Amino acid sequence: MKKNSFVSKYASVLTAFGGVIILMIIFTIMNKNFISGSNLPKLIRSICPYLLVGIGQGIVCITGNIDLSIGSVLGMSAMISATLICNGVNVILAVIIDLIACLAVGCVNGVLVGKFKLPPFIGTLGTMTICRGLAEIVNGNYNTGDIGNGKLQTGFRDLFYYGKVGPVYFGVIVALIVWFCFNYMMNYTRTGRHIYAIGSNVDAARLSGVNVFKTTTVAYLVSAFCSFMAGLVTMAAAGMGSMQAGLSYEMYGVAAAVIGGISTLGGSGYLIGVIAGASVWAILQNGLTLANVPVAMRNIIIGLIVVACVLIDIMRRSGIKIGGKK
Repeated sequence: MKKNSFVSKYASVLTAFGGVIILMIIFTIMNKNFISGSNLPKLIRSICPYLLVGIGQGIVCITGNIDLSIGSVLGMSAMISATLICNGVNVILAVIIDLIACLAVGCVNGVLVGKFKLPPFIGTLGTMTICRGLAEIVNGNYNTGDIGNGKLQTGFRDLFYYGKVGPVYFGVIVALIVWFCFNYMMNYTRTGRHIYAIGSNVDAARLSGVNVFKTTTVAYLVSAFCSFMAGLVTMAAAGMGSMQAGLSYEMYGVAAAVIGGISTLGGSGYLIGVIAGASVWAILQNGLTLANVPVAMRNIIIGLIVVACVLIDIMRRSGIKIGGKK
């Protein structure tokens, strides 16, 4: 049997999608409202921000690093754009300013980790704290008011959340377009190959001519862009900016990536798995909420799943079996 067969190559991804199907069946049995016409659209749209941060975190993880700032960048994105719009700035200009601010954070992360060799946990923990502070002070330590009902404001909310093409929401289409773009980058471009290379063996990649600093910065820029997009989706859904937006999303991003089969050790995994990972996360949140499971217990259950996925990945990469032997 060929070890490079489709099944063995995408085993983690297929397992994640199998988990999606199993969870759908379980929660449907538990509560018929889970697949109702009122809940399914809510469930599908809730996947979008998880998918977006999962894409960014997944690409960073493939480099062998991590980005703890994604949740705070998301919150900063929502607050900057909402504050500017509420203060009369043109919606398009507000989004452009917001994008520049978020990409600046990605550049800083790339410089800290790729240039100065700061441990990614420490470097992005620092930018996480800074960005959360910016999210809080940008509107004077207050949430913004409603962004308004003007033509551009309504168009913005429709584009990122409420609008539809047939039965499909625009927000879902936007998230999938982002996924298609970066999936293409990872599978069919030199940049994608370099990202996998430095995650597999950074020294070997450097000796092969890969610009590690540039490639690492690109990964963090992608992560910042995905957080920016998730911030717009979150803000469009709420119609306002919240200082609490994006809290714990660094964990959500890691969960979507790891559940989808991307290794935290770097060098392996596919973005197709992030779709399944984000779906698992959203289904768990939605299904457990419908089952009236307390928030604390939901967090425990989901946290255990994340730890289990990381542990299984490490054991698989290290060749350790459950019995403790290689």
